[in-house]
Amino acid sequence: MSSSQNPFEDSQRLSSDSVTSDFLHQDSSAQQSLLQSEPDGLRTHHDTRARTGAPGRPISNKNLHLSRDTDKPYDSFLEHKIDDDEKTENGSGLSDSSASASQAVTHRRNSSDLEYDSDDPVRLANASSFDGSAGYLDDYGNRYDHVDFDSKGYTNKLSFKGNRLVYFTSAFVSLFVSLFGYEQGVCSGILTFVTFDKYFNSPSSAQIGFIIAILEIGAMISSLMVAKLSDKLGRKRTILIGTFIFMIGGSFQSFASNLFVFAIGRVLSGFGVGILSTMVPSYQCEISPSEERGKLVCGEFTGNISGYALSVWVDYFCYFIQNVGNARKDPHSFAANLSWRLPLFIQVVIAFVLFLGGFFIVESPRWLLDVDMDQQGFHVLCLLYDSSPDRDKPRKEFFMIKNSILHERVTTPKYERSWRHMLRHYKTRVLIACSALGFAQLNGINIISYYAPLVFQEAGFEDSKALLMTGVNALVYLASTIPPWFLVDKWGRKPILISGGASMAVCLFLIALFMFLDKSYTSSLVALLVIIYNASFGYSWGPIGFLIPPEVLPMAIRSKGVSLSTATNWLANYIVGQLTPVLQESIGWAMYLIPAGFCIISAGVVIVFYPETKGIELEDIDKLFADYYGKSGPKMNEYALVGIRDDADDDIDDMDYERTML
Repeated sequence: MSSSQNPFEDSQRLSSDSVTSDFLHQDSSAQQSLLQSEPDGLRTHHDTRARTGAPGRPISNKNLHLSRDTDKPYDSFLEHKIDDDEKTENGSGLSDSSASASQAVTHRRNSSDLEYDSDDPVRLANASSFDGSAGYLDDYGNRYDHVDFDSKGYTNKLSFKGNRLVYFTSAFVSLFVSLFGYEQGVCSGILTFVTFDKYFNSPSSAQIGFIIAILEIGAMISSLMVAKLSDKLGRKRTILIGTFIFMIGGSFQSFASNLFVFAIGRVLSGFGVGILSTMVPSYQCEISPSEERGKLVCGEFTGNISGYALSVWVDYFCYFIQNVGNARKDPHSFAANLSWRLPLFIQVVIAFVLFLGGFFIVESPRWLLDVDMDQQGFHVLCLLYDSSPDRDKPRKEFFMIKNSILHERVTTPKYERSWRHMLRHYKTRVLIACSALGFAQLNGINIISYYAPLVFQEAGFEDSKALLMTGVNALVYLASTIPPWFLVDKWGRKPILISGGASMAVCLFLIALFMFLDKSYTSSLVALLVIIYNASFGYSWGPIGFLIPPEVLPMAIRSKGVSLSTATNWLANYIVGQLTPVLQESIGWAMYLIPAGFCIISAGVVIVFYPETKGIELEDIDKLFADYYGKSGPKMNEYALVGIRDDADDDIDDMDYERTML
């Protein structure tokens, strides 16, 4: 494409030195006039190195670029930063240089007239045009002289990079979520131990429900608090903090002398898993290529279930320790204590190993660029995309992410990145994110996961056989999480969620029916249906539920939105954990009709409200929602990019943000 055909590219090839010099020598009225000619909310951020003599580091308050902490409109920002003598210099009116500055503004305005094409991999990377005098520029005219874009000098020093690094890192951080799966399964097993029951003086059903559900209280609290922590410290450090807290909680449980200490340990473990279940999917989304994001994030749920499967089989083998000596008669004997304390302590060992390994994973490149650690962010991108056939992929990805971040800073200043702003202006996306994880729990999975041995006992299996069936169920459950790796980026998210919801509903209805009939074949059929139900969840709502929230939320509110959706997950988890033993005693088989109804509702919600996100860059989600809710589906309040709407809106500046009723 020639320069005449691509005004966007032309505008980025202008020398920002000359434009800025001309601009800064206008009087204040001329500057204001020139600024008013730009689209509202998207003032061009001119380079001021001609004035300051600074080396040209962009995105800093000193250089008049929007920083991460900027909370003022550009007009007032400029007025506070330009010295009085520079405001009055050459103040006799508009000079010839104003034409040059106006030309730059015009070129930048014209650049937004280009068709928004989500299939164009260099859509935002055009801003990275280079010429010898101007260097690399982003959409706002910022130069990146402080970033060394020669990736070879950095990547040649390292051998572990490219796809190997992406796959290994994603698989390794998935193991952090295995801590939650292990914690979830280990308690369901030891609750059936005679030694555990006698040691804690036969806790009631209400106490058992409290012990199970108290973990969710801690997880819900920490998931709401983790947003600010991760934005400040980064994804990597936050994951390490969550792992350390989990270790403390696991230690309390392993050495508990009474139910109170045991409950404290469960709460602390809940704090840890709340942080991990919030941060790991976000981290995986931010390091994954768009074409493989679904597969890699689905691996997180496989890690979760691998922990669950491990705990179930550990419980099964430790169950037989109760038969050593007089363990069943003396709950304070060594064998009796070992039977239920050993499974709990194993999770502490696993957490310690993961904690040490966590120091060696890379930080999220999107977080690094969001806090203006540009060189470090580019280095991580070079490592992650080293296997790409497009050798310029790291730089293109760098500018795509950076332009998206700058755009959010201009259109959504820091003071607007509040919980209230998110709930008011992104309510559609927040509802989708929260429903994805809320339905994942209300669909009944934890009735099976937490109380699987009790469910099999209720169906007619003896204690040891109930644990064995739970172990078989866990292995099938684990295997069911693998197909989404290959299907989620081919079929898409919606077909998998809909089919999974329908399959689970049928299984739960049949479980209730056969328990009601109570025939000789009930136990066998219920066991089969529980296994099919778990497999249906394992390939659908389990992995996809955690994938949806970080995908649909923009960078500016991703941490808060994912935190809220994860808190919804834990709230629903808590409600299920509290009510299940009570409902089992009071209504028996009819309890399974409740989650069956939620399965049907969840499938309907996906059909009506969820857009398909497969293969979409995280930075392109705005367009996806504008298209989906602008042309079909229910009308809801949403922020939309006017520049990516229909041609009928050409009378509005293309890159202007407005609050639109869609």
